[in-house]
Amino acid sequence: MAYQLSAVVADVELLREQTAELDHAVLGELRQDFGLLPVTPQLVVELTGSLPDFATDDRSAEHPFGLVLSPALVESLIRWSEAGPVAYLEAEFVGGAGYQSAAVWLGGTLTWGPHFDDELDTSREQWPINGALARLGVEPGDWIDPFAELGLHLERNTEGWLAHGRRRLSADYWDELVEQWENQ
Repeated sequence: MAYQLSAVVADVELLREQTAELDHAVLGELRQDFGLLPVTPQLVVELTGSLPDFATDDRSAEHPFGLVLSPALVESLIRWSEAGPVAYLEAEFVGGAGYQSAAVWLGGTLTWGPHFDDELDTSREQWPINGALARLGVEPGDWIDPFAELGLHLERNTEGWLAHGRRRLSADYWDELVEQWENQ
């Protein structure tokens, strides 16, 4: 089963404030008052005035993201981070092979990353997305790691997160459905 993620994650109110005037911003609600903003080509155009550029090389520590973070896109992340920590997360997996990449901005500065891993053979806390989420302030909970704690496993791709946001679903919605199914 495939998994693909290209998103900004931050406090949901921070993202609402920063994207309120954007036509192509769709927020998905996560647990712990975090939000996920799927990064689509339309959103990149709206933020930067230019079409997105995608890396042609394989992902690596030198080229951690498939989406080229243009100076104009990074400027948006820097500006948003003045109100609180903001992470750009990317992951792609097919049949168990793939990668995770993440970076965090706070106070107008890149404070962590970008970090890349295509082996994920270390402890879960050291995986790029979990490391970024910890720096955003995700608290440990009942789930196996910060990724699952926020509910990033609930949708498999950008289209899923767009539908999630447009339907105004929260991560708790899925938990409630599971609970209902288990009680039947």
